[in-house]
Amino acid sequence: MAMTTRRSAVAALLAAGAAPQLFAQSPRVDIGGRDYQYPIAIATFRGEAQSPQKISAIVRADLERSGYFRNIDTAGVTLDELSRPDLNEWRQRSASWLSAGSVTRQADGRYDVRFRLWDVARGEDIGGESYLVPAADLRLAAHRISDFIYEKIIGQPGVFSTRIAYVTKAARYTLWVADADGENAQAALISSEPIISPAWSPDGKQLAYVSFESRKPVVYIHNVATGQRRLLANFPGSNSAPTWAPTGDRLAVTLTRDGNSQLYTISANGGEPTRIMQSPGIDTEPDYSANGQYIYFVSDRGGSPQIYRVGATGGAAQRVTFSGNYNISPSISPDGAFLAFISRSNGYRLHVMDLANSSVAALTDTTADESPSFAPNSQQLLYATRLGGASALMTTTVDGRVKVRLPAQGGEIREPAWGPLLR
Repeated sequence: MAMTTRRSAVAALLAAGAAPQLFAQSPRVDIGGRDYQYPIAIATFRGEAQSPQKISAIVRADLERSGYFRNIDTAGVTLDELSRPDLNEWRQRSASWLSAGSVTRQADGRYDVRFRLWDVARGEDIGGESYLVPAADLRLAAHRISDFIYEKIIGQPGVFSTRIAYVTKAARYTLWVADADGENAQAALISSEPIISPAWSPDGKQLAYVSFESRKPVVYIHNVATGQRRLLANFPGSNSAPTWAPTGDRLAVTLTRDGNSQLYTISANGGEPTRIMQSPGIDTEPDYSANGQYIYFVSDRGGSPQIYRVGATGGAAQRVTFSGNYNISPSISPDGAFLAFISRSNGYRLHVMDLANSSVAALTDTTADESPSFAPNSQQLLYATRLGGASALMTTTVDGRVKVRLPAQGGEIREPAWGPLLR
């Protein structure tokens, strides 16, 4: 097996070429019975009927997609952030939380978005925020409202205002950057040659990726805001599988400049790479641990692809996966608790390992999963698969109980990557 590109082994096997498909805005949510979901009522925002975006609907969809919330019907209710709701009435409706707000168009064309959150069970006003945004940022304002609600109730950062990247293959290859719910996709790069292995910088401003436009794999770093890019690695042979160190000053890459695919680190400004270790096998698909001390990677040194880890500056490699004879595409959760990977077991399925005790669980029953990527709060995973014969962009909670099919651009979907928190 030639393991020469980050998260591309499974993608190569899926190159049958899906027919172009554009999914509807509403996500498909498959809730498998989370132990508890917070019942929350999100009232229709005053003025949103005249707004280009329905803020309350976006917030409801965000919270439902997380798996932690159950929406309470608010049909016929008129509230805004200045209301003094009768919380006893909402207790009778079985709501534990209530949120309402308003959307007001200003004379300069911008929109004033305001909201408030109430703890119905305790009878408390939790507070709220306001955003003055252009029409193009109304969805972002809604996602920030979702983040506020999520953090106040769950106690962890929400990730609804983050971004994702993925590649589609249709007539051409396109690298897309979209909102975390799959909406508002923008093309970052279009090429007649393959684009693979997008990886976000820790500050969310740059994407590293591999392009074959030079008829060989070459690593670039791309500024998401400006579209400008620069060459990072174009050494003899293959240059592939970039991943950022948590500090953002270095990347790990896979190079064949000295023979087999081997792991190197390289400054984010380019220059001469440093080889991590000597290996007789093929080493590829590096991913830094959350603390930056280790690099997890895939190697066939034991006879079949398995996941190992090595110190970020070198040393002896330690094998991590032992169940199954084909495990690839490691992704470490930002909190350092979990390792997600793809295992060939009745097809290619997404698995998660609890790094504290090495227990492994399959999260899906699909058979063509690829490229898992953790949300920056470690509570969800983004991945690509096939459903009903078509390519699909999916999220799942880390326990596998809640799965959502995100809207995506047409073509075969490959190698999604979830961006960091933007503060």
